[in-house]
Amino acid sequence: MIPKIKNKIFLAPMEEVNDIAFRLLCKKSGAGLTWTSLTSPLDPREQQLDDKPILQIFATSTEGIEKFMKKYDSKVSGWDFNLGCPAKTAKAQGYGAYLTDLKTVEKIVKLMRSCTHKPLSIKIRKSPLYYDFLKIAEKYCDWIAIHPRTRIQGYSGEPDLEWALKLKLESNIPVIYSGNVNEKNYTKFLDKFDYVMIGRSAIGHPEIFSSILGKKFSRNFKNYFNLAKKYKLPFRLIKFQAMQFTKGDRESRKLREKMFKIKSVEELENFI
Repeated sequence: MIPKIKNKIFLAPMEEVNDIAFRLLCKKSGAGLTWTSLTSPLDPREQQLDDKPILQIFATSTEGIEKFMKKYDSKVSGWDFNLGCPAKTAKAQGYGAYLTDLKTVEKIVKLMRSCTHKPLSIKIRKSPLYYDFLKIAEKYCDWIAIHPRTRIQGYSGEPDLEWALKLKLESNIPVIYSGNVNEKNYTKFLDKFDYVMIGRSAIGHPEIFSSILGKKFSRNFKNYFNLAKKYKLPFRLIKFQAMQFTKGDRESRKLREKMFKIKSVEELENFI
């Protein structure tokens, strides 16, 4: 069952971007829910979940899922199984958009359902198997998240809104729409779908949620940096986020050129 949510605008799952510090800023800015990036149930690293996110996993079998979900179920708002990642690593390992064995998919989703009473979803792309995935979702899930691009398109080209609307009409569960959603067009998508996800428009701009909601929230990289230090995020990731936060600044190119030469957290802190 889907719990009460403060609004219908979510932070989409994004690799590299959705670390704990960034998710916390987006939640403070007003995101109704935050999604983690792809997470393997076999990853031994401790998950940082202070924002109570939807924890998104990828897998090619049921191995490790039950143990992983029992460990983290009390720390999340829900779970998501990714069937949409188009990355080369997903292709090489056969997960995400490259997991096409319907029996395996159903086995995994069925197990996930048995491990939690919290909201469960799958995230899919436009594919010939979309109807089969939808039927599996209707059987075990509370909602379904869709990205109307094919795995060949990746994140380029136009999302197929006609396909998305077709799936919405066929679905007996709520549909979360993801694909080029921003502060200018989100109402158009909310008129047609139950919820929306904001992805690339939020990169470097966690304040997009407060802007949509008409609230005040300052986009200040120091806020991210302090959280990143608190959670001991790696320098590589902090530097990546620092460069993203320059987007829209008048001197963004010069700032990124200077940041590129920075070699440590201490150096970056002095630069800030």
